[in-house]
Amino acid sequence: MSSKLEVEKRELVPVEDIRALVSSVFVKVGCDEDISDFVAEHLVESNLKGVESHGVMRMIQYVEQLQNGYMNPSGRPSLNQNDNGAWIVNGHGGFGIPALQLGIEKAIGEAKEKGISTVAVIHCGHTGRVGAFAEKGAEAGCLSIWVGGGGHKDWPQVAPYGGSKGVLPTNPYAFGIPGGKRGPIVLDFATGQIAGGWIYAAKSAGVLLPEGMLIDANGNPTRDPNDYFNGGAILPMAGPKGFGLALMAELIGEAMLGPATTEMNWFCVCVDTNLFVDGKKYMKIAEEILHNLRSCPTLPEFESVEIPGERERDSFIQNQQKGVAIPLKTWKQMVELAKRLEVKSGLIKSHK
Repeated sequence: MSSKLEVEKRELVPVEDIRALVSSVFVKVGCDEDISDFVAEHLVESNLKGVESHGVMRMIQYVEQLQNGYMNPSGRPSLNQNDNGAWIVNGHGGFGIPALQLGIEKAIGEAKEKGISTVAVIHCGHTGRVGAFAEKGAEAGCLSIWVGGGGHKDWPQVAPYGGSKGVLPTNPYAFGIPGGKRGPIVLDFATGQIAGGWIYAAKSAGVLLPEGMLIDANGNPTRDPNDYFNGGAILPMAGPKGFGLALMAELIGEAMLGPATTEMNWFCVCVDTNLFVDGKKYMKIAEEILHNLRSCPTLPEFESVEIPGERERDSFIQNQQKGVAIPLKTWKQMVELAKRLEVKSGLIKSHK
């Protein structure tokens, strides 16, 4: 799916202004200022990297979850070892974004000390763009692998292969590994044909989704995001392959880590690549592989062969000065929410 919703009208908002607005909204519903700032930074970065399904439009969903008790506005992640010595981050029902940040920091530290590490993250809300945390591991010279699952009782979103209703969550995976001269390679994907965030984004913006993503409550193909919220389901990515990956994640998330609360459980494996190869040698080999891929002749409908993670970094550089382009309908909803919470912002005063 395109990294942008196909909508005609957008509001272009300066980066610092939208970051401040989103943070202020979270503070208004009871979140600590440092947590609010960190989450707002993550959401804005997602927009700038072209992943608006996990961007600032999530503010609306998060506020609803914070106000109805699904998420705990005062929840702060903590790190402990269980009786067997495994490291576990407990999000205490708060945002998942700072919980995964604490997890990757610990995973990197342990990997640098011991060569390999594992960390689990439990009891937290939505974790945002998980690829961001896989990328942090790669930037530290590590291979990091994230698997999320365990929430099928609360999030029956994706139909199993051959099934006609949602049974599993979208159970995402993210991989990050050092790359060549242009930075880390990052692979971040849901095991459904589409991430749930794109459905929320399409509904908020009032647009249809591409074909082959959803079925309605009767098992019929649909492009209407409203059909998903009325008993429909997401189809599994690549049929049986996506279903198999989702099932593995569900067993890791629930059978291994315990029943998920709030959203889903996460498991991270982090390996210091220097355990196997010198960093300079790795860089040389990686660059050769990437050069071969980029040099591959393209099909007529493609301009180039793209490497996972590079489009997002290029988009970030291009958009930092431009600002965040938000679908107009979504932007109006964000402004109305900020007004309702009596947030003070020049963005609200200037919005007609």
